[in-house]
Amino acid sequence: MSKILLIEDNEANRDMLSRRLQRRGYEVILAVGGEEGIALAKSEKPELILMDISLPDLDGWEATRRIKACPETRSIPVIALTAHAMSGDREKCLDAGCEDYDIKPVDLERLLSKMQALLK
Repeated sequence: MSKILLIEDNEANRDMLSRRLQRRGYEVILAVGGEEGIALAKSEKPELILMDISLPDLDGWEATRRIKACPETRSIPVIALTAHAMSGDREKCLDAGCEDYDIKPVDLERLLSKMQALLK
């Protein structure tokens, strides 16, 4: 069972996605903000992070930069989840250190495919 850290401030999105991932056999740890997500990445050592970009306390780009700057967490793959689907947003996520990018609303099969590719 892979341990996934889901950093998402929207309760409905957090609840829906975490339940769907748990039904697929993933252990899901939840954080509602960037600072909490960074702390959980260090303490829980998830195998993958799903990072919302629009977070209230610290946006997902900066949270990812901090996770990637820390020797304890830099090897954890990060997939950005965002409604930002404008030209250049994918590159901005990759520049922040995310390994991949996916848009909301989440297409679970597409997201699972990206997750599985990074968990190998």
